[in-house]
Amino acid sequence: MGGPRADGLRLPRRRVRSVYRALLAGHGPQRWWPGDTPFEVMVGAVLTQNTAWSNVERAIANLRAADALDAGTIASVPLRRLAQWIRPSGYFNVKARRLQSFCRWYRDAGGMRRLSRWDTGRLRAALLGVHGVGPETADDILLYAFGRPVFVIDAYTRRIFARLGLVGGREPYETLRAAFERALETDAALFNEYHALLVVHGKDVCRPRPRCDACVLRRHCPTADA
Repeated sequence: MGGPRADGLRLPRRRVRSVYRALLAGHGPQRWWPGDTPFEVMVGAVLTQNTAWSNVERAIANLRAADALDAGTIASVPLRRLAQWIRPSGYFNVKARRLQSFCRWYRDAGGMRRLSRWDTGRLRAALLGVHGVGPETADDILLYAFGRPVFVIDAYTRRIFARLGLVGGREPYETLRAAFERALETDAALFNEYHALLVVHGKDVCRPRPRCDACVLRRHCPTADA
């Protein structure tokens, strides 16, 4: 599918905001992210790569049952044991290494108390320097654990806005993130809700084979029922 050029991408503010209003009216407030504490959100952000959230919940439940849901324990436990705890999340050996790397960085940086005092740019750069933390995971952590106004780009966002004809769908991550942040007010609560709504809409309605008859964006969408 074609679309606007990736460099200097500008999204029409009215349409981006009208899509948000339609999603909110259709799906209701989501109040994301599912997690009881900021640290649990961070662990979930690492584990949710390439798996369903229900699997992550099982892995987190295992960590909690083992009294291991803290950075110090995860950072120091034998890797094989950690992999078994998080086995339900899939790719558990790879994710065990990534989670342990993240927890060692988090512990050594001073944890939530110190990191919460870092400005967003510094914190984002540090997160991206951790083994296994890419832009989407870093931004999940920034937005949902630290409450920073960073717009998360995921596969659902790309699919929905490509079908709406507003992006091509293959733009670089940073290009899309900057475009959404320019088109919206700088508001962490808004970014939180918008991303959550895109996730639920992408999972339930705008699937790879879309359910256009149930879509609250149908009147906005030039590809509906195509």
